[in-house]
Amino acid sequence: MSPRYPQLKVALTMSALLVLFSQLSADENASVPSGSRPASASNNNADTADTVVLKKVAKETGAASFPGKDAPQVPDPKQVGGEADSVVQVANLIYAGVKSSQCFSDHFLAAAEKDSAISTSRRFHAVKLSSDEVFNFPLVIMTGEGQFELTPDERENLRQYLNRGGFLLASASCSSPEWNRSFRREMSGLFPDSPAEKLTFDHPVFSTVHRIEQLQAKHGEPKPLEGISIQGRLVMVYSEDGLNDTAHTQGCCCCGGNEITNCIDVNVNILAYALLF
Repeated sequence: MSPRYPQLKVALTMSALLVLFSQLSADENASVPSGSRPASASNNNADTADTVVLKKVAKETGAASFPGKDAPQVPDPKQVGGEADSVVQVANLIYAGVKSSQCFSDHFLAAAEKDSAISTSRRFHAVKLSSDEVFNFPLVIMTGEGQFELTPDERENLRQYLNRGGFLLASASCSSPEWNRSFRREMSGLFPDSPAEKLTFDHPVFSTVHRIEQLQAKHGEPKPLEGISIQGRLVMVYSEDGLNDTAHTQGCCCCGGNEITNCIDVNVNILAYALLF
């Protein structure tokens, strides 16, 4: 099995990076004396201000290297469903045999395209966790209610997927305590040396597109997001309250849970983080 993207470090388009790091661009331009900027774009040996910014972003964040003219070309992968190669696709997982992640809204995909210029598929692709197809996606969604138990093949695929550079967004639908217990048991079994830890708001995942300084929930104080890191790279974000955005789903509701209400911005940030790091 081979992952769709080598290490899944996707180089976003220049427009996406310029939107995501517009503030950095402004700071960079302000720090460069006007007389030292290139007078014309016709000078092929000189970096434009935007190029300087993008190189700085790649260097400081550990994101994919800036694709210069001499960089080796990696063939685009084949896309599921016949979509353009430049379109970012996200999967919602079918797991524990037949348990689905259908009550997680894909509304944030359209928001990501609007807010960051990341070109996204407007719908999730339902994918079995036990299948090789899971490796075709840089981000996968896992949610549900009630207790569950992964199969041996599903556990191995999830372990390999995250170790190879994939990213998991996990969410307890309707703040389900049974699902929360099952999920924590599965993840602690898969990664006993990498326990889930609370994410503080200075983590880059809270500032890739939107500056998020607090979580908002339906009822009172929300629980913090948690993450698992492998060799220093965040590979999973989990919400015990829920990031499902059930207001934009059909046939689903968070009737008794404490769902995160600014989840669209959070999910957009997670998508951008999965692509950049």
